[in-house]
Amino acid sequence: MTGRAAAFRALHHGRAAGDPLVLPGPWDAASARSFVRAGFPALATPSQGIALALGYEDGETPAEEMFAAVARIVAAVDVPVTADVEDGYGLPPRELVARLREAGAVGCNLEDSARGAGRVDAGRQAAWLAAVREAAGDGLFVNARIDSYLRPPPPGSPGPLADAVERARRYAAAGADCVYPIKAPPEDLRAIADAVDVPVNALCAPERSPADLGRAGAARVTFGGALAFRTLATVDDLAHELRTR
Repeated sequence: MTGRAAAFRALHHGRAAGDPLVLPGPWDAASARSFVRAGFPALATPSQGIALALGYEDGETPAEEMFAAVARIVAAVDVPVTADVEDGYGLPPRELVARLREAGAVGCNLEDSARGAGRVDAGRQAAWLAAVREAAGDGLFVNARIDSYLRPPPPGSPGPLADAVERARRYAAAGADCVYPIKAPPEDLRAIADAVDVPVNALCAPERSPADLGRAGAARVTFGGALAFRTLATVDDLAHELRTR
C-alpha cells in the first residue's frame, strides 16, 4: 500500500497551471469502471454519492456500509482510489487507518465538521489529523477538508478566507498531504495555496471547469456527489421517456 500511496501522492505534484489532477467520484463499481475506461488515473469516492446510491441522506451512511462500498469500488478497478470517510465515524486513528487499508483505499478525505456537533476546533482537528498521520505513516494520503465556506464562522469572527487559511496551515503542519477548502470561491484559492506547502483540492461546481480551478490555484479537483446526481437526472429522463411512450 505504501507504494500505491506514494504513486497517488506524486500525481498531485508538479502540475502545470490549468492542469490539475481531476478525480471523478464513483458511487459504485459500475461508475468506477466507466471513469477508468475514460482514462482517469485515480478516483475519489464521494460520501454523498455513495449515500445516494445506498438510499441514505448525506452524512447518514453507517460506517460499515461506507467501508464496504469503498471496498467494492477498489476491487472493481486497477487505479488508486481515495475514500471520503466524512469525520472518521468516531473511530480511533489506528482503527480508522486499519479500516481504510482493509478496504484498499490509498487515501482519505477527513472533514472538520462532526456529525451533529458542528465545526471542530482547529487545534483539536489538527491534533487528530496528526494522530492519523502517525498511525498511517506514509501509507495513506490524507486530504484535510476545511468547512470554512460550508459552515462560515459566526459574525464577529474572521471571515471564511482567514479561517480557511488558518486551518490549512494547522492541518498541513499536522501532516495532511492536501487541504480541501470545500466550496471556496476561485478568487480565494490562490491565497490558500500560497499559505501552505501542500496541494489544494477544489470542488468543481457545474458552472466551473477543472482548468479554471487549476489556474486559480487548485492542484486537485473533485466533484463531491455532483456526478451521481447528474447521472440520476439522466435516469429520471429515461424513466419519464419510458412512462410516456
